[in-house]
Amino acid sequence: MTAIEQEVEGLSEAEARAELDRLHEAIGAADRAYFEADAPEIIDAEYDAMKRRYQAIETAFPELKRPDSLSDKVAGAPVEGFAKIKHAVPMLSLGKAYTDQDVIDFAERGKRFFERDKDLELVFTAEPKIDGLSASLRYENGVLVKGATRGDGAVGEDITENLKTIADIPHRLEGRGWPEAIEIRGEVYMTYAEFQALKARSAAAGGQDYVNPRNTAAGSLRQKDPAVTASRNLKFFAYAWGFASADPAPTQYEAVHKFAAWGFAVSPLMVRCRTVDDLLAQYRIIEAKRSALGYDIDGVVYKLDNLDLQRRWGTVTGEPRWAIAHKFPAEQATTVLNRIDIQVGRTGTLAPVARLSPVTVGGVVVENATLHNEDYIKGFDSFGEPIRDGVDIRLGDTVVIQRAGDVIPQIVKVILDKRPASAVPYEFPHVCPVCGSPAVREVNEKTGKEDARRRCTGELICAAQAIERLRHFVSRNAMDIEGLGAENIDLFFSEGLVATAADIFTLRDRADDVRKAFHKRREAQAAEREKASGRARKKVLSAEERTYEGLDKLFAAIDARREPELDRFIFALGIRHIGETTAAALAKTFGTMEEFIRIGKEAAAHADNPREVFPSVDGIGDTVIGSLVSFFGNDRNDQVVAALLAQVRPKPYVVTISADSQVAGKTVVFTGSLEKMTRGEAKAMAERLGAKVAGSVSAKTDIVVAGPGAGSKLKSAEALGVLVLDEDGWLDLVKQ
Repeated sequence: MTAIEQEVEGLSEAEARAELDRLHEAIGAADRAYFEADAPEIIDAEYDAMKRRYQAIETAFPELKRPDSLSDKVAGAPVEGFAKIKHAVPMLSLGKAYTDQDVIDFAERGKRFFERDKDLELVFTAEPKIDGLSASLRYENGVLVKGATRGDGAVGEDITENLKTIADIPHRLEGRGWPEAIEIRGEVYMTYAEFQALKARSAAAGGQDYVNPRNTAAGSLRQKDPAVTASRNLKFFAYAWGFASADPAPTQYEAVHKFAAWGFAVSPLMVRCRTVDDLLAQYRIIEAKRSALGYDIDGVVYKLDNLDLQRRWGTVTGEPRWAIAHKFPAEQATTVLNRIDIQVGRTGTLAPVARLSPVTVGGVVVENATLHNEDYIKGFDSFGEPIRDGVDIRLGDTVVIQRAGDVIPQIVKVILDKRPASAVPYEFPHVCPVCGSPAVREVNEKTGKEDARRRCTGELICAAQAIERLRHFVSRNAMDIEGLGAENIDLFFSEGLVATAADIFTLRDRADDVRKAFHKRREAQAAEREKASGRARKKVLSAEERTYEGLDKLFAAIDARREPELDRFIFALGIRHIGETTAAALAKTFGTMEEFIRIGKEAAAHADNPREVFPSVDGIGDTVIGSLVSFFGNDRNDQVVAALLAQVRPKPYVVTISADSQVAGKTVVFTGSLEKMTRGEAKAMAERLGAKVAGSVSAKTDIVVAGPGAGSKLKSAEALGVLVLDEDGWLDLVKQ
C-alpha cells in the first residue's frame, strides 16, 4: 500500500468529501490551463500526485465518486471557435513513470497479467516523448479528409486546413497497403531554430513575445488563418493511430515504420526492447541526445509491441495499461532571489512570485518563478510534508531553479552555504497589497485544517479581484463576449469605464468615452515605440485604427449576450468553488435565476445549517454550499447581482424529455469504461431522457450500465438485484 493510500484510509467521510472537492477544483483548473489555454500552471509531478490522491479517495470512498469524476476524463474541453470532431477511438493520455523502479513495476505488471501464457516474451518499443500538441489525421482511401486536436480525448477541434500547411503531413498517402480508413496520430511541434526565428521576427515588428516552443506551436495550430500557421513552419511526428478499418501491421514497431513508407516523419530513435534493462538503456541514450535534437522532448514512451497483447491488456481510468511515459528530470540552473512580489487573483488568493536574477534554463531566459503559497516559502507542501528538506526561502538566497515539466520555473533547492548573514525568514503579508484588507487563511470546519492559501477579504472593494472577476465574467467558458479580452478589460477598468459586470452592458451608451480610452492607449503605445522602426510604428497605429472600426462589432457582441444560458451566467458570477460542471448542476436543479437566488438567500439565512433548506444535488457538497452561503449573505454581492440583472435576462434551464422515454424518472449509474461515448455524453443522454444520474449504487438505483473494468458498483448492483446493462444494452433501451 502506498503512502497516499495509507493516508487516505485514515480520513473520515466528511474529510474525504472536502478533500475530493478541493482536488476536483485544483485538477480541473490545471487541465483547463494545460489543454485549453496552452499555459500550464503546475508541474507534472504535482499534477500526478493530486490525480493519484483523487483516485485513491474514490477507491476508498466509492459512494463519494461524483458523476463528473475526473478519473473518467482524459483532458480539457475542446476550445471554442472551431467546429468539433468526435474521435472514432478516444485519444487517451498516458500513465507516468518518474523513476527506474516505476518502469520496473510497469514491466512486472505486464508479466503478471500474462502469467498464464507460458514462454510468452513481452517486447516493448521505446521512443522519445515529443513535447507538442497531439493531433489526429483521418485518411480515407489514402486521402486526408479531416484533422483534429485531442480536445477532451473524445471530441477535438477541426483544424484540418491548418494541419494541411505542415510539410510533414501528406495530403495523400504514398506507397500502398494502407487501410481503407485510418486515423494517423502524432505530435505537432516547433523546432528551437524556428522558435527563435519567430521571436526575432516578432520583436523586430514590435509584436508579442513568445514563451516556449510548445505553447507557440499550440497557438500557431489554432490560428483562424491557415496562412499564419503555414508561416510558423511546424513539424509533425507520427507515432500511433486511432480508428483503422484494418490493423496497419501486427506490431507497434512495424506499424510506425509503415507510416514512414506512407510519407510521414517518424522518430529515428524508436527501438524495440526485450528487457527492462534495454528500456532503461534506451532512456539514457535518448536523454543524452536530448539537447542536440533541436526540439523539445520531455521523456521516453514505452509501449507493448504486439497489438493483440495491447488489446488484451486494455485500459484503465482513461489510460492504456500497455504504455507508459518515463519523464525526464527537469533542467536546472542556479540564480539569486532578489525579491518576492504578491499578486492577487480573482478569488482573492495572494500568490507569491519570485523575482530572480536572469538565468538561462533549457534555452529559455528565466526571471520569475512560482512560489505557490505561504507554506511553500516556509518549506512545506500543501499536505504539510517537508519539501527542499524543510528549508525556507529568503530574500538574497542563491537558489536552484528548474523549468518544471520544462515550462513552469520553480525553486527546488536553497544553497545554504551561500545564504547572506543578513537574510531573515520571509514574512508573508497579512493584508492585501492592493486594497489593504485583511488577508486570512480559512479553516475547513470539517477537517480542522488551515487552507494553504491566504486570501484577501476585500472581495468587491479590491481592485485586483475586481479586474480578475471581470476577466472571468467575459471569458470563453463564461459569458463569452467576443472582442472583450483581458487587455480591453484592463483598459476600461483603469479608465473608470467598467467597475462591475453591469457596466459592460452600458458601454454603448458611453461610446465617446470608449473611443477616448482607445485613443489614449494608442498614444501611449506610440510613445513607447518612438525608437522602433517606421514599419513597427505604422503597424501599431493601424491596429489601433482597426480597433476603432470594430467598436460597433464589440457593442453588438455585448448585446448578443444579454440573454445568456443560465449555467454560463452562474459560472460567470465567479462564486468561489463554482466551476462549469457545478454551475450546470445548479442551473438544472433550480431552473431559473430567480429560484437560484431565492434558495441561495434562504440558505444564507440558515447559515448554521443550510442543508435544511438546500436541496440535495449530486456532486454538490458542503464546500459549494458554504460558498453560496457566503456569497448570498453579502449585501454588496446582492447589489452587484441586482444591477447586472437589470441589464441581462438569463434563460431558464430547460430539460426536454421525450414523451416515450424508457428511462424517465429512473436513477442510472454508469461504471467501468464506456467505448462508444464519453462519460459526459452518457450522462447528458440520460438526463435528456429524464433520468437521474447518480455516482453510487443504492437501493434507489434502477439501472447500472457496466462497461469493461466495472468493479465494486457492479457487485453492489448484483447484490441488490438492480438491472445491469452493458453499453449496447443501454443504447438499445434508450433507442426504444
